[in-house]
Amino acid sequence: MPAAAPAVLPASPTPTRTRDETRGMLLGLAGVAVFSLTLPFTRMALAGLDPLFVTLGRALGAALLAACWLRIQRAPRPARADLPALAIVAGGCVIGFPLLTSLALRTLPAAHGAVLCGVLPLATALYAALRGFERPSAGFWLAALLGAGLVAGFALFQGGGGLQRADLLMFGAVAVAAAGYAEGGRLARSLGGPQVICWALVLAAMPAAAALLLLGGVQPAQLARAGLRAWLGFGYVTVFSMFVGFFFWYRGLALGGVARVGQVQLLQPFLSMAGAALLLGEPLTLLNCGFALAVVATVALGRRARVERAPPR
Repeated sequence: MPAAAPAVLPASPTPTRTRDETRGMLLGLAGVAVFSLTLPFTRMALAGLDPLFVTLGRALGAALLAACWLRIQRAPRPARADLPALAIVAGGCVIGFPLLTSLALRTLPAAHGAVLCGVLPLATALYAALRGFERPSAGFWLAALLGAGLVAGFALFQGGGGLQRADLLMFGAVAVAAAGYAEGGRLARSLGGPQVICWALVLAAMPAAAALLLLGGVQPAQLARAGLRAWLGFGYVTVFSMFVGFFFWYRGLALGGVARVGQVQLLQPFLSMAGAALLLGEPLTLLNCGFALAVVATVALGRRARVERAPPR
């Protein structure tokens, strides 16, 4: 009777994989630094511009930059099999997250929104697991539930015992952004990070232009009287939040993994609250910092948990 085959032990991380994960974390951190100022600059833009214009106008401006980049690089067109994932990136990151956060930030302080976004890395990892991109351990799921509970508790406390409409909009923004991040991070492993966001922007350009015209987002009188600060905020979210930041972000996710690199977003609430204090004069309260720190702790627990990555396509 033949002897039983020896059990196959999981291979330890190779030096190359370790270097890729380190590079991915650093690139992801650069992307988070760019994204962390999105909420404060969005509030600046909303001071003089309509939320619909801020959402769709920034998508069109970034799409123009993306088309120029693709032309210069002579980038090949994505395969037909990549179009569904690109559509999710376009719907979640190009349209959904900007629109929902713009609507929420009409009444919600940027610092409050930053704490609610603190659960985004856990939501991204959850989506990646459900889609089969990665397989987090039970410890990761426990950290995810703790983080979600803390964020929901913060929203209830700030809302006097009930969720406000703006809180629900922010949670919706987190959900669609998580889908866009996970799909884009997975796709970047084969297509490349810059190509993912550029093709997603181009894909969203025509629907965004049609919606902007049909829904009355362009109001010449309002555009003419919008102040310098509003246009400065609009310029930042167009060039950096919608375009430049994703070059770092998707490349980082491709190198280090969606769940693991996504955890560098634990720094985003702190950076966003600091940006809101500097740009908008919003108070940096101990309550906001305390909840943000608690969310960071749960995400850090998830960061230490084991996560297995599915092989690229």
